[in-house]
Amino acid sequence: MTTLKATWHHIRRSPFQSLTAIFVMVSCFFTLSSFAILSNGLSAVLTHFETRPEVTIFLKDGLDKSTVESLQKELVNYSDVREIKFISKEKALDIYREQNKDNPLLTEMVTASILPASFEVSVSDPAVLQQIAQNFSAKTDSIDEIIYQKDIIQNMLNWTNIIRKVGISIAAATALIAFFVIFIIIGMKITNRKDEIRISRLLGASKFYVKKSFLLEGFFYGLIGSLIGSAISFSATFYFQEQINAFFQPINFVATDVNFYALVLLSQIIFGTFVGYLASWIGVKRYIKY
Repeated sequence: MTTLKATWHHIRRSPFQSLTAIFVMVSCFFTLSSFAILSNGLSAVLTHFETRPEVTIFLKDGLDKSTVESLQKELVNYSDVREIKFISKEKALDIYREQNKDNPLLTEMVTASILPASFEVSVSDPAVLQQIAQNFSAKTDSIDEIIYQKDIIQNMLNWTNIIRKVGISIAAATALIAFFVIFIIIGMKITNRKDEIRISRLLGASKFYVKKSFLLEGFFYGLIGSLIGSAISFSATFYFQEQINAFFQPINFVATDVNFYALVLLSQIIFGTFVGYLASWIGVKRYIKY
């Protein structure tokens, strides 16, 4: 009997144990692949907000053109300033109308005169961002309000780190459970077939010969579990892709790059087969001593 046939024979003779191992591995890799997609989406959200204007400086009404130009020149002199946008009252009205175009009641009574002009400033160095916010906050004669988006980004970063830590903990716990389940199942199968193994050894079979079908079985559980778990996760992701991306507009929370999913799948397969093989290897080393 070849190793593949022996492995299939072991799986078939204990279907409930085999299905349990596969189910646990599928659950593990569904969690891992879902976490990878979630983590990638959170990174996209952070990248989006980091590239948006990080400081919005609202000007007081009645400022003359020279004062506005003076403020803009002062902003230009800061190092690491990526972009400065001046939003006039008229432009602010256009933006407001576009944002509320589906609710005419919010736009019919609003005019440009009641909206403030502003500067939207993007920088590449958070230290410069903080310096701009502090310096312009002191200009109370010309500055009405400053929205400092670094706090928003920092809060998002904190929440993202928490979600990632929780996700990694859950994924690690699931992988550990999968490892022990395969280890226990392989151990039970070896115990149930100890007479067969002893007879094979007496007939001249090498220790590796009787071990390799169990090793291949663990490898099989890892391979099938990673493939099915990833397939379920990817299918659910693609099914809800439009709704999720529509909710996070203009951010593509769910990646559309095929290479990303190929990399996740390859990583899952490598990790799954490693976990399955390692659990089986420890199992056969522990239980096959003759």
